[in-house]
Amino acid sequence: MASGRKLRSGYTTGACAAAAAKGAALLLLGREPAAAVLRLPWGDPQAREVAFPLVGCAAGEGWASCGVVKDAGDDPDATDGLEIRAAVAWSARDAAAASIEIDGGEGVGRVTKPGLAAPVGGAAINPVPRAMIETSVQEALAEAGVSVPPALRVVVTVPRGGEVARKTLNARLGIEGGLSILGTTGIVIPMSTDAWRATIDACLDVARATGVSSAVLAHGRSSEAAARRLFPELSPEAFVLMGDHVGYALEAAARRGLGVVLAGQFAKFCKVAAGHFATHVKDSTLDPTVLSRLLGEAGFPPAEAEAALGANTAREVFERLRAGGDRGVFAALTAEVARRASARLGGRVPLEALLFGYQKECLARVSLPASGPPGGPA
Repeated sequence: MASGRKLRSGYTTGACAAAAAKGAALLLLGREPAAAVLRLPWGDPQAREVAFPLVGCAAGEGWASCGVVKDAGDDPDATDGLEIRAAVAWSARDAAAASIEIDGGEGVGRVTKPGLAAPVGGAAINPVPRAMIETSVQEALAEAGVSVPPALRVVVTVPRGGEVARKTLNARLGIEGGLSILGTTGIVIPMSTDAWRATIDACLDVARATGVSSAVLAHGRSSEAAARRLFPELSPEAFVLMGDHVGYALEAAARRGLGVVLAGQFAKFCKVAAGHFATHVKDSTLDPTVLSRLLGEAGFPPAEAEAALGANTAREVFERLRAGGDRGVFAALTAEVARRASARLGGRVPLEALLFGYQKECLARVSLPASGPPGGPA
């Protein structure tokens, strides 16, 4: 990717499903559309018309189906390039009643745990995409001159959805057998934090709904795996990948009244100890003065403490401490992280910080009780 090039936005699975449904409805009503037009961002008064090319259109007695190939733009999305399909048929449920029934078929997951936007047992099609699909079908009816809305059934499918879903967090959230149909605006902003935050929120909602009292917020999969090994008694719903979104995850957990366990490795903990709650390299850099101070307080000779200021990476310092003895630096770092995180939350919930080594060994753990007004439901 060329440096400085503006990143190209893409479209959500929800927008693609809505466009496919509109195309299928038009085809069912005798039109032969090459594209389906939606106004995006969804719900925005300044929305513009976006034409989604239709693929694989087919029709039979009382039904029609179309597909839209998802374009995620420059966002690194596992669903980029997938075909999102919708079949529209006259409803056999109650032909006399005007209604649009929406369900998921092949490649669309089913919800198996509470706490998500879709009900347990239902297709993993979130409320906004459902509204988009219904509105798009109604638009197709109007374009075709149908004045009395009929009863219709829309089934969204994603060929290869089950395969691709294995690369996502769906199974952990309680979505089995396929992908989720998601999106609130219809547009994917590349490299935004929206998708991460939505996933954190969904994980925490599931955790609370399944009776979890504390969420284990892990920086990455290695620290999550180490925490799972340390807490084998905890249910899978207790573990939440927060990535670099430490501050957001902390506050989201506290709003739900959940206790917090922060699980991380040395480099990320150094950033949090310095007061950085967004730990991606673009948002924060390692502050070596924190390490130098901790080494000095632990009794390392001034020359060794000062040498930390010139370290190339935090891991370089970590390896020295691991080889020669840390003299309590790991515990002090972990305590600093716990204090910073608890202060960020005003002490509303109990908090524990866990420092793991690169072989998943637990190097230090520090617990702080709740000391302020409790967090309330989100």
